[in-house]
Amino acid sequence: MLSKAKLKYIRSLELKKNRKAEQTFVAEGPKVVGDMLPHFLCRLLVATDEWHRLHADAMADEKVTVKSDELTRASFLKTPQEVLAVFAMEAEEECPVSVAASELCLALDDVQDPGNLGTIIRLADWFGIRHIFCSPATADAYNPKVVQATMGALARVKLHYAPLPPLLEELKAAAVPVYGTFLDGEDLYEKSLAPHGLVIMGNEGNGISPEVASYVSERLFIPNYPAGVETSESLNVATATAIICAEFRRRMR
Repeated sequence: MLSKAKLKYIRSLELKKNRKAEQTFVAEGPKVVGDMLPHFLCRLLVATDEWHRLHADAMADEKVTVKSDELTRASFLKTPQEVLAVFAMEAEEECPVSVAASELCLALDDVQDPGNLGTIIRLADWFGIRHIFCSPATADAYNPKVVQATMGALARVKLHYAPLPPLLEELKAAAVPVYGTFLDGEDLYEKSLAPHGLVIMGNEGNGISPEVASYVSERLFIPNYPAGVETSESLNVATATAIICAEFRRRMR
């Protein structure tokens, strides 16, 4: 049975200030929780009796068995899915800038929609991108909506929150390619692409900020089809990320 205190605690983690204070976050559902368990310390595991029986070896500081109506009260989902877990956040590790000199990385310049961020993290996982650099105004990766949208990819992709200009300054000094998408950029499918570097994706409404754009050395454009025909003004940032990552990886095959 889930006590009122534990229910209140779980629900409080919907707010970033509480997640930050407690250094914990919520994940839900067999797929997401299952992917997270080997990678994050589980503080509290709340699940149905059947789930606990099938996963008796799951490690957690505390386990609570609940009925479906109790899980519904604790859940952030419209349709709760057997299990909810409270995980400890990983200690923030400083990622060396040099990683972008040897592999492909992403940078997010104020991407604010949790669904977009979660999808981008999932895309990064699919395309073997292990590091994402996020501006401070980018959505919180531990937001419940983001965690669910990643479908477990958060266990394999590392996010680093810090102002982007200092990072970009170092990359510029090291002559590491920095890519960004612009309406006046070069055709993505005709431009030469390196197997390493940093790809910057901009804010949903404003794109890449002028300060960050000043560091972009390789300007890309995703062409519409057919050329010259009136079409949508822009692509969703997660959709654009998928197209760009797919093309980078296609070149490496």
